Amino acid sequence: MVSASQINWKAIDADPRFQRLHSRKTAFLVTLMVISIIYYFLLPVGAAFAPDLFKAKVWGPVNFGLLFALSEFVAAWGIAYYYSRRANREFDEMAKELIRDAEKIGR
Repeated sequence: MVSASQINWKAIDADPRFQRLHSRKTAFLVTLMVISIIYYFLLPVGAAFAPDLFKAKVWGPVNFGLLFALSEFVAAWGIAYYYSRRANREFDEMAKELIRDAEKIGR
């Protein structure tokens, strides 16, 4: 077995499978980040530009703004769950293939 210091990491980085894994994962993460940021900033922007909507009572003392703020936790958990499912199903399989062939690629 070859130790990590003996592997040619530049060769692994140049491998098309690694490039595909990196580009797909990066695109996915950037998309999730953009969605998260937009959703996060909808709260202050909505409160600033649509205060009547955010003050609207939904149930007793609970208004739309409070429900929207709480929905950000649900959205964050949903995004984390979606990422973990996709990473386990797709990205981990691609990485396992690379790990299996790392010694051959990096010699």
